[in-house]
Amino acid sequence: MVNSKDLTFEYIRRDENGNVESITKAVDGVNIHVEPGQFVAILGHNGSGKSTFAKHINALLSPTEGSLFIDKKDTKNLEKLWEIRQTAGMVFQNPDNQIIGNVVEEDVGFGPENLGIETKKIWERVQESLQAVDMLNFRKHSPNKLSGGQKQRVAIAGVVAMKPKCIILDEPTAMLDPNGRKEVMETIKILNQQEKITVILITHYMEEVVNADKVFVMNKGQVVMEGTPREIFSQVEQLKEYRLDLPQVTELAYELQKEGIPLTSPILTVEELLSQLTP
Repeated sequence: MVNSKDLTFEYIRRDENGNVESITKAVDGVNIHVEPGQFVAILGHNGSGKSTFAKHINALLSPTEGSLFIDKKDTKNLEKLWEIRQTAGMVFQNPDNQIIGNVVEEDVGFGPENLGIETKKIWERVQESLQAVDMLNFRKHSPNKLSGGQKQRVAIAGVVAMKPKCIILDEPTAMLDPNGRKEVMETIKILNQQEKITVILITHYMEEVVNADKVFVMNKGQVVMEGTPREIFSQVEQLKEYRLDLPQVTELAYELQKEGIPLTSPILTVEELLSQLTP
């Protein structure tokens, strides 16, 4: 579904006369491979290049060097741009930047309408998408009256209505409270497991990646770690070098181990910890 080969992207800053003032390499030789139907997480602190990489997946940015293929389509091929953006939908950090309708159902139908889909099918897609994100009861509401988590679910529904094979979520819970974060993560899980949509989640919240199939860690524009969540979170000291935290329960188990309590490492869920602590 996603295949990047030595992908490099440079931000070029110019002065008012058009002369190059500075070049910043935001993504540096990244190779990431994502299979159809996978749930992949990309971690990294601010400035690690993860969001810049995400913008390449639906061709908002084009590589300075290297290449990126979405469903075997080269993102540098301008003739394939429309197909690529139908294949890979993007959900941004702030839902207010993505919601444009005055009524929830109108907003969700905006994408399919722009794809030229007939009216009857648009309303079918609106119904299915709102159902998928558990927002069907709010279809006649104004988005302005929804909570942050609800707004983000509407934004996700708007992308789902266009029936992409892949959804990229760029820090979708960064502006939400814990309840909103939980709502959105449950929605993402359902879309991946039941609708079989490939999910690429960009985040710096460790708890959100525990159920991912694969995790990539980025630092200074490069992929510095990759593996399953269990493999990644077993490398505590390395994660701390990259200024990343552990999921709270993993951190707790790690500290208990240091105090001599015998636990299998790493522990990713509260249930795992309780089962090992309870005789």
